[in-house]
Amino acid sequence: MSSLLSIQEIRSLPKIDLHRHLDCSMRWSTMLEIASTLKMDFPQSSQAQYDHFLVTKPMNNLEQVLNKFLISQKLLGSTEILERLAFEACEDAFNDGIRILELRYAPTYIADGHSHLTYESIHAVFLKGIAKAQEKFPMAVGLICIIQRNLPLEKAALVTDFAIENKKTFLALDLADNEEGFEPKKFAPLFQKAKIAGLEITVHSGESPSPQAGNWVRDSIEILGATRIGHGVQSIHFPEVIKLLKEKNVLLEVCPYSNYLTQAFKTYKENPLKKLKDFGVAVAISSDDPGMFASVLSDDYLIAQNELGFTSKDFQDCNQSAFNHSFISLTEKRRVWSL
Repeated sequence: MSSLLSIQEIRSLPKIDLHRHLDCSMRWSTMLEIASTLKMDFPQSSQAQYDHFLVTKPMNNLEQVLNKFLISQKLLGSTEILERLAFEACEDAFNDGIRILELRYAPTYIADGHSHLTYESIHAVFLKGIAKAQEKFPMAVGLICIIQRNLPLEKAALVTDFAIENKKTFLALDLADNEEGFEPKKFAPLFQKAKIAGLEITVHSGESPSPQAGNWVRDSIEILGATRIGHGVQSIHFPEVIKLLKEKNVLLEVCPYSNYLTQAFKTYKENPLKKLKDFGVAVAISSDDPGMFASVLSDDYLIAQNELGFTSKDFQDCNQSAFNHSFISLTEKRRVWSL
């Protein structure tokens, strides 16, 4: 008799998602509706529409995936759309069994494409959409502010100050996008400032294959002060980094489906999620960009089970680690969660 969980059973499991990009979580039906309203030029056949907007098969690398995201960025042009995005992202997460949800977004990603939107107006409507969702669904939701690595340092400083000014409604500061050519130490003063102000730190690092991946993860921890690493899967190739992760109790936010689509690893089975867990590294399973991938967190669970040998106990362990490392207050977490 098989002990494998069905997709329906996986969807019914209570879950925690610590790594989900709000600005890449738009519901597919909403995406098409807004694109039509804006009279965007896009294909009319269903498959061609999927291929135009979404990433549903592996691309050559992370950079190609990030460039694809710019197509849907054009849809984020009004406060009404952003409020709806936040509400629906929470609703979709709840319907997938998620009870603790940390959403992150880059103010620059939205505002730089829509000059009439300010960081303040974006943040306000995201909070409004989340508040409406929390009135309807018993879940704990928090926001993380992202600095985009590839932007000028002056703009990164503005985002840092914005996060600090709104530290009552931001959990943490994050650093995202392609690491190549953007050393963590360049951003050290900004992250030190954020940490002193009381913000938690998580950093995208060690996602893509590189001889420098180990150094990037180490510097993200030791120089930027990260207590969580977004992805971090390339750490598997660096024993000294695995040792550091364990010593510092740093959690890796691992997104198996995303890692496959960005070709961080060529196949699902190569993903080191299970190995890292078995080595004693704290890991949590996350969804990354479900809107852009036409996926839900349960798809990542299914990959972990069917391709990596995860059991129900493994899922419980990951959720316990996620609970312990979540930046949301303990009171809020306990309100919606019991293991």
